Amino acid sequence: MATLRFSFGTMGSGKSTMALQIHHNLASRELYGLLLTMLDREGSQVTSRLGVAAEAVDVSGGLDLYKLAVDHWPLHYLVCDEAQFYTAAQCDQLARAVDDLGVDVFAFGLITDFRGELFEGTKRMLEIADERVPMQVEARCWCGGRATHNARVVNGEITYEGETVVVGDTDDFIAAPLFGDAVRYELLCRPHFRSGELGS
Repeated sequence: MATLRFSFGTMGSGKSTMALQIHHNLASRELYGLLLTMLDREGSQVTSRLGVAAEAVDVSGGLDLYKLAVDHWPLHYLVCDEAQFYTAAQCDQLARAVDDLGVDVFAFGLITDFRGELFEGTKRMLEIADERVPMQVEARCWCGGRATHNARVVNGEITYEGETVVVGDTDDFIAAPLFGDAVRYELLCRPHFRSGELGS
């Protein structure tokens, strides 16, 4: 029986690495599937901070994921990275692919945004997934505690307001842009997220 599995965690918890590994393992067993992403830092591919990458279908623009599965039939699986950015309707389309087509879906996403609130896609996945799996790799705060929040740092200061989706990375050494703000994300434990402390 097909399954909708949602694996979640903070940035740096290995979500994209696991997505790439699952896709590789299934494809190497001559199973046919698609790798999907949205708003990956490198465009229409899934990339891991370990340096591994693979081409992927960009599901931006409200792409109908059930229709995508039907159009690529016969299909064994879908591996969906950055699922936090999917719409609730797209999450429901994935569930329909599981239920009506027998396609296994492996979805990966962040649990909360920079404000500490659920993303739309995350919320829907938690509501409908057959399996909800926290990532086993625990990212760490600068203090050494378990990181639970993805803090948005704009020009060196944590911000709790703004657009939900602003693409950035966790690199401390991002060059200052010629125009606009320097945006990055810092992994923090809950106490340091609340206090706004970034360490030294």
